Amino acid sequence: MTYKSFTGGIPLVDSKLVDSKLATRGAAVEPCPIPDQLIIPMSQHIGVPAQPIVTVGDLVLKGQTIAQAGAFISVPIHATTSGRVIAVEPRLHSLGKDLLAVVIEADGEDRWDPDLTELKSAQWTPDTLRQRIREAGIVGMGGACFPTHVKLAPADNKPIETLLINGSECEPFLTADHRLMLEQAEKVVDGIDILRQALAVKQVIVGIEANKKDAIARMKQLVVGRDIAVKILAVKYPQGAEQVLVDALLERQVPSGGLPMDLGVVIHNVATAAAVSDAVRFGHPLIERVVTVSGPGITTAKNLLVRIGTPMQKLVDFCDGPRGEISKIIMGGVMTGQSQISLEAPVIYGTLALLLFGANDLPQQDAGPCIRCGRCVAVCPLHLLPATIADYAMLGRFDMAQAYHVMDCMECGCCTYLCPAFRPLVQTLRYAKAGILAQQGRS
Repeated sequence: MTYKSFTGGIPLVDSKLVDSKLATRGAAVEPCPIPDQLIIPMSQHIGVPAQPIVTVGDLVLKGQTIAQAGAFISVPIHATTSGRVIAVEPRLHSLGKDLLAVVIEADGEDRWDPDLTELKSAQWTPDTLRQRIREAGIVGMGGACFPTHVKLAPADNKPIETLLINGSECEPFLTADHRLMLEQAEKVVDGIDILRQALAVKQVIVGIEANKKDAIARMKQLVVGRDIAVKILAVKYPQGAEQVLVDALLERQVPSGGLPMDLGVVIHNVATAAAVSDAVRFGHPLIERVVTVSGPGITTAKNLLVRIGTPMQKLVDFCDGPRGEISKIIMGGVMTGQSQISLEAPVIYGTLALLLFGANDLPQQDAGPCIRCGRCVAVCPLHLLPATIADYAMLGRFDMAQAYHVMDCMECGCCTYLCPAFRPLVQTLRYAKAGILAQQGRS
């Protein structure tokens, strides 16, 4: 059988296999205990950070707004349990620095804000749905954390014709979306219907990688009669990237410097769809997410339902602790995640996974000179020339790096992964992008 795919990319070892000691594919989602204190950062999404509207001593309820959106490209942030605000101050963030956060001491009662109510279907219009989704603080749950309401409000000159739903989850270890499609498929499909109405589109396609046969079967069962197509994607990284998904499912290429919206396409993650359903049906804002805890450094790999603001140490403790000394902590996937300096940082909207590694799991190799093998060119999903761009970046020729379209790089890491000279290509391209933005007076 031929599956939907794209040119480039790489096959990765599937650490999700059922017979693997690291497997979480068959691990049902478990609720992670609510910690005594929740550290809720104001910077959790692309755009302007939220602005706190609570002060020390305030009593808050689960789902209550504790910070208002800072701009149009921003969302409000909510209390993730009931309790007392004990601090509004900078705390360690997963970005590796202290950023403003609201700290809540849980009261153990976990009481919902009674003012949270459903949006009656008779009230559904694109405008009211967008407003409800924004009020609920919904952002892209696939890792990018772009405010969802913005993607539901395209410019008049960019009419949207197609809604793509991303269920690929293409990185090793990650199974949070897979479990969500199995355990809460009805909620996912309901959220897809709501997103379709908010965009007023007819064509809806759900893309799921072929290694998730049970999720494919479940989703196909639920979309019967709903005019939603479920397409099977080849198992290849980075199948879940937006530009790649458009290529694989629609056989169209996002223009250089452009967005899927330029082609009349909007893409949302399956977890985003589930969060949208909760927001519209129950008035529940985004206060929790499913996180995969795995890696060779963890004792028991699990999928956990975690409240936003939970210190990552609590997840490790609930998974029976590390196997030994931890050498590396990654929040997110092994290819695109962020290394962490401490497990004290809290879970945020974009925490797809928490992966632990010991010293013996990460062999170190010194970088050598480029041998002009062309592997980085062959695997680049966007058909860039990573080695050439990296050479210009190291010479400080950011103008030439830009001429070779470095700003189009999605930082998937395929080039670095396959480089036989162990050159840090994606990191060097990221350096070039930062240099270009600095020259333009942007950060």
